[in-house]
Amino acid sequence: MTISAPVHNLQEIGKRAAGEAAVDLIHDGARVGLGTGSTVKYFLLALGERVKAGLHVHGVPTSRETAELAKRLHIPLLPEEEEWNLDVAVDGADQVDPQFQLMKGGGGALLREKIVAAAARRFIVLVDHTKCVRVLGKPMPLPVEVTPFGWVQSAKHLQAFGGPPRLRTRAGTMFQTDGGNAVLDVPVDEIEDPADLEVRLNRIPGVVENGLFVNRTSTLIIGTPDGVEIQHDSSVAR
Repeated sequence: MTISAPVHNLQEIGKRAAGEAAVDLIHDGARVGLGTGSTVKYFLLALGERVKAGLHVHGVPTSRETAELAKRLHIPLLPEEEEWNLDVAVDGADQVDPQFQLMKGGGGALLREKIVAAAARRFIVLVDHTKCVRVLGKPMPLPVEVTPFGWVQSAKHLQAFGGPPRLRTRAGTMFQTDGGNAVLDVPVDEIEDPADLEVRLNRIPGVVENGLFVNRTSTLIIGTPDGVEIQHDSSVAR
């Protein structure tokens, strides 16, 4: 079965270029963290074609959405309760700065994405050129995953870091992550020190995880309508 994805505009062309380029970095027998989002979708489609052609891999999905697509593409998945020791994780980002620091969580899978990224020896990040910014933050709010119990209290503490947090909803009800948590989107100005902010946010009672991915990206693939640019960060060691 071949599952194709239409390409409608220049941004989609960049996403597809990045996703397809990442497949060339996956070796036979690899254990691969499978990210979530519109750019990773192109990676999964291309990986499925390679699996169909004989590539042997096993994946760990970061969301139910990704797991469902991987199954449709016949990409073998590892059990959730297993210790994975991943060779590589491949995921997207909502923003990336020149130091390879990321803001993620627009799709609501930030906790599982960070767990999988931390389990991999290499973390490959796929973005189209519009996701590259000088500094993380405004106009995009920072996603913070919190427990549903006491989320109003968590929001009160989070307001100290920016504007009033907004509870993410879907169809008029509280959005729930795959882990059953809520997401607060926190308006923030320019984040000059992502590493410090990541730690401070996670100290707040009720906060499960936040969307800052600091010092994790080993390879960045930027897709444009004219091709891809691949950058490596040699300072990221696993």
